[in-house]
Amino acid sequence: MIKVDIISGFLGAGKTTLIKKLIKEAYQGQQLVLIENEFGEIGIDGGFLKSAGTEIKEMNSGCICCSLVGDFGTALKQVIEKYAPDRIIIEPSGVGKLSDVEKAVEKVAADTEIKVNVLTTVVDAKKAKMYVKNFGEFFNNQVEAAKTIILSRTDSIAEDKLAATLELLKEHNDKALIITTPWDQLDGKAIAEAMEKETSFAQDVMNEEVCPKCGHVHHHHDDEDEEECCCHDHDHDHDHDHEHHHDHDHDHDHEHDHDHDHDHDHHHDHDHEDGECCCHDHDHEHHHHHADEVFTSWGTETAKKFDKAVLEEILKKLSSTEEYGIILRSKGIVENAAGGWLEFDLVPEEYELRDSQADVTGKLCVIGTKIEEDKLRQLFGV
Repeated sequence: MIKVDIISGFLGAGKTTLIKKLIKEAYQGQQLVLIENEFGEIGIDGGFLKSAGTEIKEMNSGCICCSLVGDFGTALKQVIEKYAPDRIIIEPSGVGKLSDVEKAVEKVAADTEIKVNVLTTVVDAKKAKMYVKNFGEFFNNQVEAAKTIILSRTDSIAEDKLAATLELLKEHNDKALIITTPWDQLDGKAIAEAMEKETSFAQDVMNEEVCPKCGHVHHHHDDEDEEECCCHDHDHDHDHDHEHHHDHDHDHDHEHDHDHDHDHDHHHDHDHEDGECCCHDHDHEHHHHHADEVFTSWGTETAKKFDKAVLEEILKKLSSTEEYGIILRSKGIVENAAGGWLEFDLVPEEYELRDSQADVTGKLCVIGTKIEEDKLRQLFGV
């Protein structure tokens, strides 16, 4: 049986970094295939991951959850037939819905020897509140469908902010195992084992009942006819111990603004104080939008050489202003005018610029809403 690990995460959460860590530290010796589903026309991460020796099949024209569902099924079957892997890792688009990706895999699993092994969502601990408020339809779905939630950037967040993020995530999924330890303190094998665990510690506790008479632990999921208690009859009514299990119908409307128009051309006053953006939440639970209805992308290949200081100024503008659109994610790899190559990653208010190995050509990609393509071309000078 081929294991299928689906590792999702909103734009810029750190999915690729996590997958690199798992490939290097947890999946050595396995026949792996990684299926990436980039949003937009220019695939960046595939080049970064090829160095790990993993077969990559990129699909750049949309999301598994929308236009590529049919093509995805065909592609997955082809991967199985051609490579016969031990494990398939699927990295959906950052704006894909995890529940739809799972359904697409389950459809293929009906007549192939595969099983969904891992349903994981990577969440940026510093930006979860902003994404819930502004892009809840997509962000919340990834959280709610996950069996494991892995927080990134917990090494640079205050303890009270981390606690608030945990509380927020538990409102949307109180059953998932949530990993909060900084990744550099964990071995990839430990993360892989946690992702494959069926229940969280909290669920393990909830599945146990301590007998008030004998003090023994009785598991709710065990067959009561087979489990014996030394002091009382198990045919008695347990309802008094189970009432707390049914109080999980959270009101998700508390973050929603119901007075706005239902198109996506809303005004976005970009205020990221405490990681929260103040624009309208247009993602009601009763709507089912495709990612390309809400998000847009701009990407290009370029042979231009960039001065490092100039590129840094470009990234500062993209991360801190709305002059070029509501930029949620940008990444790229370009040739350095001083020699070598430069690679960058950007999310709201943050970016990282580092030296990199050469690629076949330079690539730039920007994802967000209300993207100003002409202004972006002028900004990058391409």
